[in-house]
Amino acid sequence: MTTPPPARRYHPTTRPSHHPTPDKDQIALLEPFERLGTDRIALVSTPTQADKACHALAAASAWGFDTESKPTFVQGEQSDGPHIVQLATLDHAWVFQLHDPGCRARVAELLALRGVTKAGFGLGDDTKRIQAKLGVQPSDVLELNTVFRQRGYRKDMGVKGAVAVLFNRRFIKSKKAATSNWANEKLTEAQLVYAANDAWAALRVFHALQAPVGHSVASRNTRLL
Repeated sequence: MTTPPPARRYHPTTRPSHHPTPDKDQIALLEPFERLGTDRIALVSTPTQADKACHALAAASAWGFDTESKPTFVQGEQSDGPHIVQLATLDHAWVFQLHDPGCRARVAELLALRGVTKAGFGLGDDTKRIQAKLGVQPSDVLELNTVFRQRGYRKDMGVKGAVAVLFNRRFIKSKKAATSNWANEKLTEAQLVYAANDAWAALRVFHALQAPVGHSVASRNTRLL
């Protein structure tokens, strides 16, 4: 696998002023954010498919990153997730199932790879579960909620709030897909679209945050800042 350029790191230089986080009513009024279609989403469940995904991902210096686990509904029940790992570039997303030992090994290699930023939201639990299940510490993980706090947003932004602020758009998340069984051998199209777009939107946010000061990806008069 080709080693990509060093990952970028954020270093806030000034004390941020405080900004309000957009609420769900504000976000509901926005036009929908674009999504990756199934033609740009690959399900990865075998070592051969994982090798192909690794080759494609190697060219990027940053990936959108997320995981999904089968939900638990009984008090005290412990999750054995994650059951899938999502990685995305600006053009494509890969949804890795972790049933196959060979596929798990390649995902572990990807996540441990240094020099590639893995950007996402709410990654604290994800990284702990990955350590427990895959035996690796993911490298160069960037928690985007931390970046927004450095810029003056007191509450965790999440992908919905970040897309609203940066793109003036509403990120659609299916509650049905979110609480579905991610441990199933056969994932539905709705699950694939949900998982892939979570990672892809995180990467879009990461790149938008690197835009020069004063430059906006949304209309300056309509942004929720």
